[in-house]
Amino acid sequence: MDINGVEIEDTFAEAFPIKIARVLITAATKHWAEVAALEATGFGTSVIMCPAEAGIEKFVGPDETPDGRPGVYIQICTFGYEALEHQLLERIGQCILTAPTTAVFNGLPDAEKQFNVGFKLKFFGDGMESETEIDGRKMHSVPIMEGDFLVEENIGAVAGIAGGNFFIFGDSQMTALTAAEVAVDAIKDLDGTITPFPGGIVASGSKAGFNNYKFMKATANEKFCPSIRDKVEGTEIPEGVKAVYELVINGLDEDAIQRAMKAGIDAAVAVPGVSKITAGNYGGKLGKYQFHLKDLC
Repeated sequence: MDINGVEIEDTFAEAFPIKIARVLITAATKHWAEVAALEATGFGTSVIMCPAEAGIEKFVGPDETPDGRPGVYIQICTFGYEALEHQLLERIGQCILTAPTTAVFNGLPDAEKQFNVGFKLKFFGDGMESETEIDGRKMHSVPIMEGDFLVEENIGAVAGIAGGNFFIFGDSQMTALTAAEVAVDAIKDLDGTITPFPGGIVASGSKAGFNNYKFMKATANEKFCPSIRDKVEGTEIPEGVKAVYELVINGLDEDAIQRAMKAGIDAAVAVPGVSKITAGNYGGKLGKYQFHLKDLC
């Protein structure tokens, strides 16, 4: 099938279970909320080597936050809940508490799984911390040099999904990059998902395992590398394709992933010079979730 003259390959994106915590950061200005969010989600592209996958989900206005200030939702993802709590403590404690004017709220207050992260972070106050309430939420107030850092007692987490994806083929590097950028922008308008790679875009798509180097657990996906098209048996690069970018999407549930993939693909195929959309999978061996492109488009 095709959309706007762009081939949509009859394949599926293969995704896998992951644990996801959702955090709301507020600050005096959107700028400082974003600064804290970017710091807290750093080194969070892929669990291949990063301690977590993490990213910004969406920005919200003062009318959508408990304290009436600009805010940003982030997601932090790990394979297990124990590791997730550790990442929450480290990232909130080192990257958000240290940022000017910030406060932290539970982004999943109704989730069954709750970590008492705020309770643990209060001990930075060294006995001078106190309790307060904002919009019905139990908060810990930690004295710091600018005033007080406020953090909600608990941060919620759910069993989510990682690895939703699609690939964009373009007739030039800038064509494919532009399409990937507009796809990321479309996904940013939605709830429940993140695109954890730099700027939401993967330039160096990988495959599990290796062809030559046994010490590597993930290596370049050579079948999608245009510069070696003529050297690779079974290349996936058609004639005329000069660049490929991948978007990887993590989300709170299947519906969130589906909505994000559809929005991203619809945006990408509107860019002139895009010739094909496909997706990455391992034949069902990687994870239990399959997002078929034909069902999304």
